[in-house]
Amino acid sequence: MSLVPKTLSRSELRRVSRPLLVPEWGGAGAQEKLRSARVLVVGAGGLGGPVVRQLAGAGVGALTIADSDTVSVTNLHRQQLYTSADVGRSKAACACALAQQVNPFVEVKAAPALDAGNAAALIAAHDLTVDATDNFETRYLLADTCRDLGREWVWGAASGVTGLCSVFGPHFGLRDLFPAPEADSCDELGVLGPIPNLVGDLMALQALLILGGVGEPLRGKLWTFDGLTGRVRVLKMQRADG
Repeated sequence: MSLVPKTLSRSELRRVSRPLLVPEWGGAGAQEKLRSARVLVVGAGGLGGPVVRQLAGAGVGALTIADSDTVSVTNLHRQQLYTSADVGRSKAACACALAQQVNPFVEVKAAPALDAGNAAALIAAHDLTVDATDNFETRYLLADTCRDLGREWVWGAASGVTGLCSVFGPHFGLRDLFPAPEADSCDELGVLGPIPNLVGDLMALQALLILGGVGEPLRGKLWTFDGLTGRVRVLKMQRADG
């Protein structure tokens, strides 16, 4: 990934003045790189909400939010972008409106749900894709398309009291970890509200590290969280074929 850094205006610098105080971030020119970046967030639910909120607040250059779902009352215990007044409205449209309220300098637009007809074009048009989906068909389509394009992507999952996060790419992909779906969605298994929000925040952090070119993103590693015990593990992953 090669981003041409953009100069930030005085108003933008004021908004991100606190991150710029972090030596590993501000001293590395990461904010300017982030301002030049275009990010595709696939899914605007429990995982995607924190990603959208954090990346907009952090000052990413452009966000595309791909989701064709509408807000349901059953979403509200965990999906913090929405309120009861949003029930029945488009998630992507609501998410775009909130992102613009958080940071009007971010270019935000909605897109239909990822499918076989638009996946390659959408992913290719962005510097990074974040998989915040909640259905396996879309997850594996996204994974296969990113791998075919040689693109890196941030992945996360939350179910019950368990959270997972990784950074996939040509080196190691979703099918290397899960060749086929091995779990039901939260519609079948349920989920405690803080779990997807915690995972979503970590996914946003991984995106910032990648786009800013700082730190050690979870490439080739799987972060796992047990909400009942607070136990966190980071596992090194290796493809079965070496």
